[in-house]
Amino acid sequence: MSKSTTTGRRRVTFTLRAESGSEVYLGGSFNDWEYPKKPMKETTEKGVFSGMCMLPPGSYEYKFFVNGTWCVDPENPNFCRNQYGSLNSVVEVI
Repeated sequence: MSKSTTTGRRRVTFTLRAESGSEVYLGGSFNDWEYPKKPMKETTEKGVFSGMCMLPPGSYEYKFFVNGTWCVDPENPNFCRNQYGSLNSVVEVI
C-alpha cells in the first residue's frame, strides 16, 4: 500500500498477490464495505492486483474479497478484531 497527497485527500494504493485471473475487490469502512464498487485490476505483473482510493486523513479498516472469500492484507501487520470475531486490516492516512 502506498500514499501520496492530493488536495487534502491522499491517494492510497492497495496491492495484493493472488492467483492470476482471480476476481479481487476492496471493501472497507471507506466504502461501507460495498466491495463490488471497488474492483481491483491485475497489473502487468501476473498475480498482482492493484486498486486506488482517495481518502481524507483518518483510520480505515479494510479487507480484500478474493474469489468470494474475505481476507486480510497479508502485507499489512496492522489489524483489529471486527464485530464478527475475525480480523480487519487497518490503514492510517496522515
